[in-house]
Amino acid sequence: MNRILNNLKYTYKKYGFLLYQLIARDFKVKYKRSILGILWSLLYPILTMAVMALVFTNVFKFSTPGVNYLVYLMSGLVLFNYFSEASNLSMSSVVANFSLINKVYMPKYIFPLSKCLFVGINFLLTLIPLYAIIFLTGTGINIHHLLLPYVLVCLLLFTIGISFILATVSVFMRDMFYIYGVLISLWTYLTPIMYDVTIIPTNFQPFMKLNPMYWFLKFTRDVILYDVTPTLNVWIYCGTLGVAFCFLGVFVFKKNQDKFIYYV
Repeated sequence: MNRILNNLKYTYKKYGFLLYQLIARDFKVKYKRSILGILWSLLYPILTMAVMALVFTNVFKFSTPGVNYLVYLMSGLVLFNYFSEASNLSMSSVVANFSLINKVYMPKYIFPLSKCLFVGINFLLTLIPLYAIIFLTGTGINIHHLLLPYVLVCLLLFTIGISFILATVSVFMRDMFYIYGVLISLWTYLTPIMYDVTIIPTNFQPFMKLNPMYWFLKFTRDVILYDVTPTLNVWIYCGTLGVAFCFLGVFVFKKNQDKFIYYV
């Protein structure tokens, strides 16, 4: 453990400035020539929630008994949107920066990592409209909200792991850019973002729990909506998924990164 921590300290000391520059560059590119600029990080989730709430409450008649549907929807959207955007951007990060990799030596993992952190900063900003909705709907804040950093760290680790795997696969198989677009759309509808899991037939509900995002959303909603401490198995699932996928992603990326130069 001490060796890992020392390696992390050394890496941050040596490449921390580069990581900062890559994140700053992404911000400049994303909001270049945008009138509202970073305010879109606040407005986009609200507008998305408004459209989805209008459709799913009036057309499909979705509801969440005992809790406010807007908070239920928003809490799912902000978490899944972070994962979706971060993994999508990370997937192309190595290929997109090949000209830089080819000229200057730098650790290749820094590119998908910078995307996860860049989107993570935007994600923290989306918590502002989420908590605005919580206040406006009268859901309220409770002491259990202090537990949220745990699930956010787990989600970050899970996203980094998936991002490293996608960034690796996309170097060798460019079709992954199109395949993942279909997969993430399917993943969206298989995750209880806009609907309550109880509407799914009982026989199929165990399959829902095979979805890693289910556990991150469940932890978050237990805290925000139901004012309870998540059960021990929810803590274990979130922690295990985050750490396991992070290590798996690092392993896959590290094992293949020396071959990138032949395929990019």
